[in-house]
Amino acid sequence: MDFKINRRDFIRAVGAGGAAAALSACGTAPQGPRQRTDVVVIGGGPGGATAAKYLRRFDPSLRVTLVEPAATYYTCFASNWVLGGMIGMDDIAQTYGALQDQHGVRVVQDRVVAIEADAKRVRLAGGESLPYEKLVVAPGMEFRYDTVEGYGPEVEGDIPHAWKAGEQTRILRDQLRAMEDGGVFVIVPPGNPYRCPPGPYERASLVAHYFKAEKPRSKVLILDRKEGFSKQGLFMDGWRKYYGDMIEWVPASGGGLVDHIDANTREVFTESGFTRHRADVLNVIPSQKAGRIAQEAGLTDDSGWCPVDQLTFRSRVDEDIYVIGDSSIAGAMPKSGHSANTQGKTAAAAIVREMSGEDMLALSTVNTCYSLVAPDYGISVAAVYRYQEGEISKVPGSGGLSPADAPDYVRRLEARYAQGWYDSITDDSWG
Repeated sequence: MDFKINRRDFIRAVGAGGAAAALSACGTAPQGPRQRTDVVVIGGGPGGATAAKYLRRFDPSLRVTLVEPAATYYTCFASNWVLGGMIGMDDIAQTYGALQDQHGVRVVQDRVVAIEADAKRVRLAGGESLPYEKLVVAPGMEFRYDTVEGYGPEVEGDIPHAWKAGEQTRILRDQLRAMEDGGVFVIVPPGNPYRCPPGPYERASLVAHYFKAEKPRSKVLILDRKEGFSKQGLFMDGWRKYYGDMIEWVPASGGGLVDHIDANTREVFTESGFTRHRADVLNVIPSQKAGRIAQEAGLTDDSGWCPVDQLTFRSRVDEDIYVIGDSSIAGAMPKSGHSANTQGKTAAAAIVREMSGEDMLALSTVNTCYSLVAPDYGISVAAVYRYQEGEISKVPGSGGLSPADAPDYVRRLEARYAQGWYDSITDDSWG
């Protein structure tokens, strides 16, 4: 292959991290005939969709197939805004028409049942087998149901996790709407690491926002298996300002470590069974591990996640497979939509550069995470990362949190930036 990505173009693409402005293709198409190369991408979330799009952008001659069972992908990020009554389900719905029509990605709506690495093909539930030269695996995460006794797939219809957005989001939204004023909403966040670290606390915030307007005698109780959480001080300051004592957070050491639940009575029992809480609406978010297909393909290690070369996101298990997004072990990068988007671009660039016989560039990029405490009160955390000494680490002194003493107009601006970030990242991934 004589197709090349230069450093400037790569940094423009990866560093955008969801910028709304259109990015030019990195380089030009190869000159003269050559054999078409098949790349298969498993999973149509922000990581997989971005990888498929940028593979074609970096090298339009590639045959790229994206396999995703759902015709519509609902983003977990911003799904809390639905619970708070700020937006509807359609506002977090992403489809794949632009990837097909504008970027030339073949999208197959089916489920992967096996990765046959020796034969370099992916087998689908519908019977089709897809050959590949390179495979990108972006299956998101699965739950560790054994972390909370009494909670499993069989009770999700009554006790939703709502950590995979879509029908679960609808169930939890409808339960909150049906709850009587004066009821208690209990959230059980997962242990680290998990998808979207600030998410459970934004959820508590926006449910409290809904309660304040519609059910002002109600309470939000967070029973946490951790001793702290992302943006904790900023969240708690906002809770005091907006909601008084409506939200209560209980850390593990204070009795927040949930041991088991009774799904029939919606009772929650903390460790040793000495403390019991009765919920009117119960939201259990189990601890997590890599997506099913990554586990079944043997791409995980004892942690339950997928070890990768953090320069390229190539699997440590198979040199022709790349793992991105929630399932990967990505050093200091959190499991977030922004991270998945960046990793999709990184893996795409690594694949194209390898096919061109070029070494991979060491990335330097950012992750930004906005959270809403209320519709007009936003907070954020940002970090700059670089690859060094074999792993992705934070750049010392870079990034940071929203200032603790920011005036109200700054919080309002950050709330507006949160919507702008969502529009940008979804357009960059699926647009």
